[in-house]
Amino acid sequence: MIVSVSGISERTLDDVATFCETMAARSVPVSFLVAPRLKGGYRLDHDPGTVEWLSDRRSSGDAILLNGFDDATTKKRRGEFAVLPAHEANLRLMAADRVLEHLGLRTRLFAAPRWTVSPGTVTALPRNGFRLLADLHGVTDLVRHTTVRSRVLGIGEGFLAEPWWCRMLVLSAERVARRGGVVRVAVAAHHLRKPGPLQAMLDAVDLALLQGCEPTVYQWRVDQAILDAA
Repeated sequence: MIVSVSGISERTLDDVATFCETMAARSVPVSFLVAPRLKGGYRLDHDPGTVEWLSDRRSSGDAILLNGFDDATTKKRRGEFAVLPAHEANLRLMAADRVLEHLGLRTRLFAAPRWTVSPGTVTALPRNGFRLLADLHGVTDLVRHTTVRSRVLGIGEGFLAEPWWCRMLVLSAERVARRGGVVRVAVAAHHLRKPGPLQAMLDAVDLALLQGCEPTVYQWRVDQAILDAA
């Protein structure tokens, strides 16, 4: 089971930190999907408090994935890397990578914004040193060219947040766990302050744990498969 949070900034950090405490009580690590720039003019390099918090979390066993470069430049219903040709994807990846390297948060893991990635981006990722891609339908080892098929169950960032969707997410997580699959649940940080989406995430995690899921994070290692989860 992998739990991920996107859209982390100084405005959402308190809610994310509280959520992470509830996950820690369950011995569940968290994967953070980080973008240098977000809508509303937010820039990660102007937010040292969030940078320090993310760095500390990674040192404690959580994971950081690059989640795009500048979300504010994209259309409302389209992920930043959803349709980019390889050349343009390459430029954005290099720019984002430089920012994270400067901040001490460089990562070789990439999560497609809104979980949708273009063929051009897939081509550009390994050219920029990325080793793992997480998208809507699976987790791909970009070095070994293998994919673990598993659909994201999410709230926000391209997914709905209505009560009926939250209930479906919980039921789907339990069903995937019961069948021995990889449970991937994701939430946009600003939804963590809302009781319904927050409770849905907690229920999905608890039910997956009851079914015997092993918590993990997105990771790539030379000496093991890209994903060890049940």
